[in-house]
Amino acid sequence: MTKKSVQELAVLIGTTLDRFIHQEQSAFPYATGELSHLLRDIALAGKIINREVNRAGLVDLSGAMGQSNVQGECQQKLDVIANIRFLRALQRGGEVCAIISEEDEGIIYTNNDNGKYVVAIDPLDGSSNIDVNVSIGTIFSIYRRVTPIGTQANMSDFMQGGRKQVAAGYILYGSSTMLVYSTGSGVNAFTYEYSLGEYILSHRNLRCPEDGGIYSINDAYFEQYDPNIQAYLVNSRKRGLTARYIGSLVGDFHRNSLKGGIYLYPATEKAACGKLRLLYECYPLAFLAEQMGGSASDGQQPILDIVPQNYHQRTPFIVGSSKMVGEVVAALKRSVTGSVEA
Repeated sequence: MTKKSVQELAVLIGTTLDRFIHQEQSAFPYATGELSHLLRDIALAGKIINREVNRAGLVDLSGAMGQSNVQGECQQKLDVIANIRFLRALQRGGEVCAIISEEDEGIIYTNNDNGKYVVAIDPLDGSSNIDVNVSIGTIFSIYRRVTPIGTQANMSDFMQGGRKQVAAGYILYGSSTMLVYSTGSGVNAFTYEYSLGEYILSHRNLRCPEDGGIYSINDAYFEQYDPNIQAYLVNSRKRGLTARYIGSLVGDFHRNSLKGGIYLYPATEKAACGKLRLLYECYPLAFLAEQMGGSASDGQQPILDIVPQNYHQRTPFIVGSSKMVGEVVAALKRSVTGSVEA
Protein backbone atom coordinates (compact mmCIF):
# COMPACT_ATOMS: atom_id res chain seq x y z
CA MET A 1 0.00 0.00 0.00
CA THR A 2 1.40 3.40 -1.01
CA LYS A 3 1.94 6.21 1.44
CA LYS A 4 -0.90 8.16 -0.20
CA SER A 5 -3.23 5.15 0.17
CA VAL A 6 -2.40 4.88 3.86
CA GLN A 7 -3.14 8.58 4.38
CA GLU A 8 -6.43 8.29 2.49
CA LEU A 9 -7.41 5.29 4.62
CA ALA A 10 -6.53 7.19 7.79
CA VAL A 11 -8.81 10.04 6.73
CA LEU A 12 -11.61 7.59 5.94
CA ILE A 13 -11.31 5.73 9.25
CA GLY A 14 -10.38 8.68 11.41
CA THR A 15 -7.85 9.11 14.20
CA THR A 16 -7.56 6.13 16.51
CA LEU A 17 -7.11 6.52 20.25
CA ASP A 18 -3.57 5.11 20.12
CA ARG A 19 -2.57 7.53 17.36
CA PHE A 20 -4.15 10.46 19.20
CA ILE A 21 -2.38 9.59 22.46
CA HIS A 22 0.92 9.31 20.58
CA GLN A 23 0.38 12.68 18.90
CA GLU A 24 -0.49 14.32 22.20
CA GLN A 25 2.54 12.81 23.91
CA SER A 26 4.79 14.05 21.09
CA ALA A 27 3.76 17.62 21.94
CA PHE A 28 5.46 17.26 25.34
CA PRO A 29 9.19 16.58 24.86
CA TYR A 30 9.67 15.55 28.49
CA ALA A 31 6.81 13.03 28.52
CA THR A 32 8.07 9.52 29.19
CA GLY A 33 4.95 7.58 28.15
CA GLU A 34 3.67 6.10 31.42
CA LEU A 35 0.43 8.11 31.45
CA SER A 36 -0.18 7.21 27.80
CA HIS A 37 0.23 3.53 28.64
CA LEU A 38 -2.11 3.89 31.59
CA LEU A 39 -4.83 5.45 29.42
CA ARG A 40 -4.44 2.58 26.97
CA ASP A 41 -4.84 0.07 29.81
CA ILE A 42 -8.11 1.73 30.85
CA ALA A 43 -9.28 1.78 27.23
CA LEU A 44 -8.53 -1.94 26.87
CA ALA A 45 -10.48 -2.81 30.01
CA GLY A 46 -13.34 -0.70 28.64
CA LYS A 47 -13.42 -2.85 25.50
CA ILE A 48 -13.75 -5.96 27.65
CA ILE A 49 -16.56 -4.45 29.74
CA ASN A 50 -18.28 -3.34 26.54
CA ARG A 51 -18.28 -6.96 25.41
CA GLU A 52 -19.63 -8.19 28.74
CA VAL A 53 -22.36 -5.55 28.82
CA ASN A 54 -23.49 -6.38 25.30
CA ARG A 55 -23.82 -10.08 25.99
CA ALA A 56 -25.07 -9.81 29.58
CA GLY A 57 -28.54 -11.12 28.78
CA LEU A 58 -27.17 -14.04 26.80
CA VAL A 59 -24.86 -15.46 29.44
CA ASP A 60 -26.80 -14.52 32.61
CA LEU A 61 -24.56 -11.63 33.66
CA SER A 62 -27.44 -9.32 34.54
CA GLY A 63 -29.14 -9.19 37.91
CA ALA A 64 -27.96 -8.89 41.49
CA MET A 65 -25.19 -10.86 43.19
CA GLY A 66 -27.12 -11.12 46.45
CA GLN A 67 -24.44 -9.22 48.38
CA SER A 68 -23.56 -5.59 49.12
CA ASN A 69 -20.44 -3.55 48.45
CA VAL A 70 -18.65 -1.31 50.94
CA GLN A 71 -21.24 1.41 50.27
CA GLY A 72 -24.03 -0.87 51.49
CA GLU A 73 -25.42 -1.05 47.96
CA CYS A 74 -26.61 -4.25 46.33
CA GLN A 75 -23.94 -5.45 43.92
CA GLN A 76 -24.89 -6.45 40.41
CA LYS A 77 -23.03 -9.29 38.73
CA LEU A 78 -21.48 -6.87 36.27
CA ASP A 79 -20.31 -4.63 39.15
CA VAL A 80 -18.10 -7.46 40.32
CA ILE A 81 -16.95 -8.38 36.82
CA ALA A 82 -16.12 -4.77 35.91
CA ASN A 83 -14.18 -4.30 39.14
CA ILE A 84 -12.12 -7.43 38.47
CA ARG A 85 -11.44 -6.47 34.85
CA PHE A 86 -10.26 -2.94 35.61
CA LEU A 87 -8.16 -3.97 38.60
CA ARG A 88 -6.52 -6.68 36.53
CA ALA A 89 -5.79 -4.29 33.64
CA LEU A 90 -4.30 -1.67 35.95
CA GLN A 91 -2.27 -4.21 37.92
CA ARG A 92 -0.82 -5.80 34.80
CA GLY A 93 -0.21 -2.51 33.02
CA GLY A 94 2.66 -1.65 35.34
CA GLU A 95 2.07 2.12 35.62
CA VAL A 96 -0.13 2.13 38.74
CA CYS A 97 1.03 1.49 42.29
CA ALA A 98 -2.38 1.61 44.00
CA ILE A 99 -6.11 1.86 43.30
CA ILE A 100 -9.25 2.76 45.16
CA SER A 101 -12.56 1.45 43.86
CA GLU A 102 -16.19 1.97 44.74
CA GLU A 103 -16.44 -1.77 45.26
CA ASP A 104 -13.63 -2.11 47.83
CA GLU A 105 -13.17 -0.61 51.27
CA GLY A 106 -9.50 0.33 51.27
CA ILE A 107 -6.46 0.73 49.03
CA ILE A 108 -5.83 -2.02 46.49
CA TYR A 109 -2.10 -2.52 45.95
CA THR A 110 -0.79 -3.63 42.56
CA ASN A 111 2.52 -5.00 43.91
CA ASN A 112 4.30 -2.44 41.75
CA ASP A 113 5.74 0.14 44.11
CA ASN A 114 7.65 1.69 41.19
CA GLY A 115 4.42 2.78 39.52
CA LYS A 116 4.14 6.56 39.25
CA TYR A 117 0.35 6.82 39.37
CA VAL A 118 -2.67 6.01 41.51
CA VAL A 119 -6.20 5.58 40.17
CA ALA A 120 -9.62 6.16 41.74
CA ILE A 121 -12.38 4.37 39.86
CA ASP A 122 -16.08 3.57 39.79
CA PRO A 123 -15.91 0.46 37.60
CA LEU A 124 -19.58 0.43 36.64
CA ASP A 125 -21.75 3.43 37.43
CA GLY A 126 -25.51 2.97 37.05
CA SER A 127 -25.29 -0.82 37.05
CA SER A 128 -28.84 -1.20 38.34
CA ASN A 129 -29.89 -0.15 34.83
CA ILE A 130 -28.26 -3.18 33.19
CA ASP A 131 -31.38 -5.31 33.36
CA VAL A 132 -33.38 -2.73 31.39
CA ASN A 133 -30.71 -1.94 28.77
CA VAL A 134 -30.09 1.68 29.83
CA SER A 135 -26.73 3.43 29.42
CA ILE A 136 -24.15 2.80 32.13
CA GLY A 137 -20.51 3.77 32.49
CA THR A 138 -17.07 3.69 34.07
CA ILE A 139 -15.62 6.80 35.77
CA PHE A 140 -11.91 7.19 36.53
CA SER A 141 -9.48 9.68 38.01
CA ILE A 142 -5.67 9.59 37.78
CA TYR A 143 -3.11 11.20 40.10
CA ARG A 144 0.66 11.26 40.08
CA ARG A 145 1.69 9.77 43.41
CA VAL A 146 3.21 12.01 46.10
CA THR A 147 4.93 9.25 48.08
CA PRO A 148 8.45 8.27 46.98
CA ILE A 149 8.69 5.82 44.08
CA GLY A 150 9.74 2.43 45.38
CA THR A 151 7.75 2.75 48.60
CA GLN A 152 4.20 1.60 49.27
CA ALA A 153 1.49 4.10 48.38
CA ASN A 154 -0.71 5.41 51.17
CA MET A 155 -3.73 7.60 51.84
CA SER A 156 -1.88 10.82 50.99
CA ASP A 157 -1.60 9.75 47.35
CA PHE A 158 -5.39 9.78 47.04
CA MET A 159 -6.13 12.76 49.28
CA GLN A 160 -4.45 15.36 47.04
CA GLY A 161 -7.69 17.05 46.02
CA GLY A 162 -9.44 17.43 42.69
CA ARG A 163 -7.12 20.13 41.35
CA LYS A 164 -4.24 17.64 41.40
CA GLN A 165 -5.80 15.22 38.93
CA VAL A 166 -3.50 14.68 35.94
CA ALA A 167 -6.24 12.98 33.94
CA ALA A 168 -9.87 11.95 34.31
CA GLY A 169 -12.59 10.51 32.16
CA TYR A 170 -15.39 8.05 31.66
CA ILE A 171 -16.47 5.26 29.35
CA LEU A 172 -20.12 5.30 28.35
CA TYR A 173 -21.70 1.99 27.37
CA GLY A 174 -24.84 2.85 25.44
CA SER A 175 -26.14 2.79 21.88
CA SER A 176 -22.46 3.27 21.12
CA THR A 177 -19.51 2.95 23.48
CA MET A 178 -17.50 6.12 24.03
CA LEU A 179 -14.32 6.96 25.91
CA VAL A 180 -14.21 10.59 27.02
CA TYR A 181 -11.13 11.94 28.80
CA SER A 182 -8.92 14.92 29.50
CA THR A 183 -5.32 15.36 30.57
CA GLY A 184 -5.89 19.02 31.40
CA SER A 185 -5.83 20.52 27.92
CA GLY A 186 -9.38 20.05 26.68
CA VAL A 187 -11.76 17.10 26.46
CA ASN A 188 -11.87 14.64 23.58
CA ALA A 189 -14.25 11.75 22.94
CA PHE A 190 -13.64 8.51 21.10
CA THR A 191 -16.35 6.19 19.79
CA TYR A 192 -15.67 2.46 19.74
CA GLU A 193 -15.79 1.03 16.22
CA TYR A 194 -16.74 -2.62 16.66
CA SER A 195 -15.57 -3.94 13.30
CA LEU A 196 -12.09 -2.46 13.76
CA GLY A 197 -11.87 -3.00 17.51
CA GLU A 198 -10.63 0.58 17.85
CA TYR A 199 -11.70 3.79 19.55
CA ILE A 200 -11.98 6.51 16.88
CA LEU A 201 -11.82 10.24 17.64
CA SER A 202 -15.39 11.44 17.14
CA HIS A 203 -15.66 14.64 19.22
CA ARG A 204 -12.61 16.90 19.34
CA ASN A 205 -12.27 19.56 22.03
CA LEU A 206 -15.76 19.18 23.49
CA ARG A 207 -17.39 22.33 24.81
CA CYS A 208 -20.37 22.51 27.14
CA PRO A 209 -22.91 25.22 26.19
CA GLU A 210 -22.94 28.07 28.70
CA ASP A 211 -26.70 27.69 29.14
CA GLY A 212 -29.16 24.91 28.38
CA GLY A 213 -32.71 23.71 28.44
CA ILE A 214 -32.39 20.41 30.34
CA TYR A 215 -32.45 19.69 34.06
CA SER A 216 -31.75 16.26 35.53
CA ILE A 217 -32.75 15.36 39.08
CA ASN A 218 -34.52 12.58 40.95
CA ASP A 219 -37.89 14.26 41.40
CA ALA A 220 -39.00 11.57 43.87
CA TYR A 221 -36.95 13.35 46.57
CA PHE A 222 -38.52 16.76 45.88
CA GLU A 223 -39.98 17.10 49.38
CA GLN A 224 -36.57 16.38 50.96
CA TYR A 225 -34.68 19.06 49.05
CA ASP A 226 -33.66 22.48 50.31
CA PRO A 227 -36.55 24.96 49.74
CA ASN A 228 -34.42 26.90 47.26
CA ILE A 229 -33.78 23.74 45.24
CA GLN A 230 -37.52 23.18 45.25
CA ALA A 231 -38.07 26.76 44.08
CA TYR A 232 -35.50 26.29 41.30
CA LEU A 233 -37.27 23.16 40.07
CA VAL A 234 -40.69 24.82 40.13
CA ASN A 235 -39.25 27.78 38.21
CA SER A 236 -37.61 25.42 35.71
CA ARG A 237 -40.99 23.90 34.93
CA LYS A 238 -42.56 27.33 34.54
CA ARG A 239 -39.79 28.30 32.11
CA GLY A 240 -40.46 25.18 30.05
CA LEU A 241 -37.14 23.43 30.67
CA THR A 242 -37.05 19.76 29.74
CA ALA A 243 -36.74 17.18 32.53
CA ARG A 244 -34.40 14.30 31.64
CA TYR A 245 -33.16 11.86 34.29
CA ILE A 246 -31.71 8.46 33.37
CA GLY A 247 -30.55 7.43 36.83
CA SER A 248 -27.10 6.76 35.35
CA LEU A 249 -24.69 9.55 36.27
CA VAL A 250 -22.46 9.10 33.23
CA GLY A 251 -25.42 9.07 30.85
CA ASP A 252 -26.98 12.21 32.32
CA PHE A 253 -23.64 14.03 32.45
CA HIS A 254 -22.78 13.09 28.86
CA ARG A 255 -26.11 14.30 27.45
CA ASN A 256 -26.10 17.58 29.37
CA SER A 257 -22.47 18.31 28.47
CA LEU A 258 -23.20 17.97 24.76
CA LYS A 259 -26.63 19.62 24.66
CA GLY A 260 -26.48 22.06 27.55
CA GLY A 261 -28.12 21.33 30.86
CA ILE A 262 -27.66 20.73 34.56
CA TYR A 263 -27.45 17.60 36.70
CA LEU A 264 -28.36 17.88 40.37
CA TYR A 265 -27.96 15.40 43.20
CA PRO A 266 -28.28 17.76 46.18
CA ALA A 267 -28.38 16.96 49.86
CA THR A 268 -31.63 15.57 51.25
CA GLU A 269 -33.05 15.25 54.72
CA LYS A 270 -31.85 11.65 54.86
CA ALA A 271 -28.51 12.26 53.12
CA ALA A 272 -27.26 15.59 54.39
CA CYS A 273 -23.80 14.93 52.91
CA GLY A 274 -25.20 13.93 49.54
CA LYS A 275 -25.01 10.52 47.92
CA LEU A 276 -22.41 10.65 45.16
CA ARG A 277 -18.78 9.84 45.95
CA LEU A 278 -16.27 12.65 45.77
CA LEU A 279 -13.08 10.91 44.67
CA TYR A 280 -14.21 8.63 41.87
CA GLU A 281 -17.48 10.17 40.70
CA CYS A 282 -17.58 13.90 41.38
CA TYR A 283 -13.91 14.88 41.09
CA PRO A 284 -13.40 13.35 37.63
CA LEU A 285 -16.66 14.67 36.20
CA ALA A 286 -16.02 18.11 37.70
CA PHE A 287 -12.56 18.07 36.11
CA LEU A 288 -14.11 17.30 32.73
CA ALA A 289 -16.87 19.88 33.21
CA GLU A 290 -14.39 22.68 33.88
CA GLN A 291 -12.24 21.58 30.94
CA MET A 292 -15.34 21.87 28.73
CA GLY A 293 -16.24 25.32 30.00
CA GLY A 294 -18.90 24.07 32.40
CA SER A 295 -19.05 24.17 36.17
CA ALA A 296 -19.44 21.83 39.15
CA SER A 297 -20.30 22.69 42.76
CA ASP A 298 -21.56 21.19 46.00
CA GLY A 299 -23.79 24.25 46.32
CA GLN A 300 -21.28 26.31 48.31
CA GLN A 301 -17.92 25.83 46.61
CA PRO A 302 -16.46 24.30 43.44
CA ILE A 303 -16.23 20.51 43.68
CA LEU A 304 -12.53 20.59 42.81
CA ASP A 305 -11.84 22.83 45.82
CA ILE A 306 -13.32 20.42 48.37
CA VAL A 307 -10.65 19.02 50.68
CA PRO A 308 -11.04 15.21 50.78
CA GLN A 309 -11.21 13.43 54.14
CA ASN A 310 -11.70 9.76 53.24
CA TYR A 311 -11.81 7.41 50.27
CA HIS A 312 -15.58 7.03 50.05
CA GLN A 313 -16.54 10.59 51.01
CA ARG A 314 -19.91 11.74 49.67
CA THR A 315 -20.95 15.17 48.52
CA PRO A 316 -23.90 17.03 47.03
CA PHE A 317 -23.25 17.44 43.30
CA ILE A 318 -24.42 20.09 40.85
CA VAL A 319 -22.75 19.99 37.42
CA GLY A 320 -23.32 21.20 33.89
CA SER A 321 -23.70 24.45 31.97
CA SER A 322 -21.98 27.24 33.91
CA LYS A 323 -24.92 29.68 33.88
CA MET A 324 -27.37 27.05 35.17
CA VAL A 325 -25.00 25.85 37.90
CA GLY A 326 -24.43 29.48 38.91
CA GLU A 327 -28.17 30.02 39.31
CA VAL A 328 -28.52 27.04 41.65
CA VAL A 329 -25.46 27.96 43.69
CA ALA A 330 -26.77 31.52 44.11
CA ALA A 331 -30.10 30.13 45.30
CA LEU A 332 -28.45 27.79 47.81
CA LYS A 333 -26.27 30.57 49.18
CA ARG A 334 -29.43 32.58 49.76
CA SER A 335 -30.74 29.67 51.85
CA VAL A 336 -27.69 29.99 54.09
CA THR A 337 -28.68 33.59 54.79
CA GLY A 338 -32.25 32.52 55.43
CA SER A 339 -33.99 33.88 52.33
CA VAL A 340 -35.99 31.74 49.94
CA GLU A 341 -36.38 32.65 46.28
CA ALA A 342 -39.95 33.43 45.34
